Amino acid sequence: MFFCTKAGEVFYTDYWPYLVLLIITGFLQVMALTTWKVRVFQMRTATLSAIILIAFQGWLVYDFISTHNTPVFHITAVFPIVAAILDFLAARSILADEMLVRSADRLRAAKRKKK
Repeated sequence: MFFCTKAGEVFYTDYWPYLVLLIITGFLQVMALTTWKVRVFQMRTATLSAIILIAFQGWLVYDFISTHNTPVFHITAVFPIVAAILDFLAARSILADEMLVRSADRLRAAKRKKK
């Protein structure tokens, strides 16, 4: 969305609150991508990014409806909701991975106690 137009020649980055939200969600997604050794933090950053993206999508919908007499819809307006869905799917998979690691650790600990 950094390089896409909102309507006509107006970019999303021309309006500074949109720019701030795009930077924050981009930073959170990079953090979620690079913190694979700390799965709980990774899951929380992905979930937080998804929540912010859903709020951003709601703000975009409100802005599109309230500012135009005839709503001008661009396909780029759907990008935040797609990213939020992918973030939620990633967080769910990270949680499943964390549960698998914890169960394996529990089994290893039980095996060590038997010896």
